[in-house]
Amino acid sequence: MDADINFYFDPVCPFAWMTSKWVRQVQKQRDYTVDWRFISLRLINAQVDYDAHFPPEYEAGHTAGLRLLRVAARTRAEHGCEAIAPLYAAFGAHIFDTAPGPDDHRTEGEVRELRGTREFVEPILAEAGLPLELAEALDDESWDLEIQQETDEALSLTGKDVGTPIIHFEPPAGAAFFGPVISRLPHEDSAVELWDHVVGLARFPGFAELKRSLREQPQLAAFGVDADTVGKQEDWHGGSRRQKK
Repeated sequence: MDADINFYFDPVCPFAWMTSKWVRQVQKQRDYTVDWRFISLRLINAQVDYDAHFPPEYEAGHTAGLRLLRVAARTRAEHGCEAIAPLYAAFGAHIFDTAPGPDDHRTEGEVRELRGTREFVEPILAEAGLPLELAEALDDESWDLEIQQETDEALSLTGKDVGTPIIHFEPPAGAAFFGPVISRLPHEDSAVELWDHVVGLARFPGFAELKRSLREQPQLAAFGVDADTVGKQEDWHGGSRRQKK
């Protein structure tokens, strides 16, 4: 698929989701094409001791992300690249844009683990107009090779000390970068202007990095941060919540 950008996402990454929403804003205003591709945080951290390096709920979350990517990989194989945009949109809406109910007393780990189950996935497939049997891919590790190849592809474009999303601008010859990471969704009337600034940087052949590790919690219902609230500032390391290298 020839596209203006290749957008590498893990469906459980909140910052990838926020940036993807911004990209969709731009698509509505420009004749802009996106190839939604895969990168797995679980595969990136396959050799990492999660108990020693991450908050306790992260392994369940990253594992659920890999399981959802298996479903996405089978979806692409059977229904084409064009099926990934609505599927990712449905994943993100349920994971991040839906606040927990007042009677939901599950732990954060339980919530993240649920995302990798048929109970969670089948209603999303139905919402996206896709067959429920695609959920069988959740446990099918044969898709991991394809997901690993795209993960490696993304990291080969940027280097390994990054997180998600990774965006490849004007592929195959254009530059690729981690991010841009945003915590607030721009207004419709400024989304394209902000995007043009990013593309301008990407087109300059000498541009390498613009980075800071301080981030606000994203304005997403799952975090209890609405569009009129500034999220709590946190320090992320190497694009992740790893607590040490």
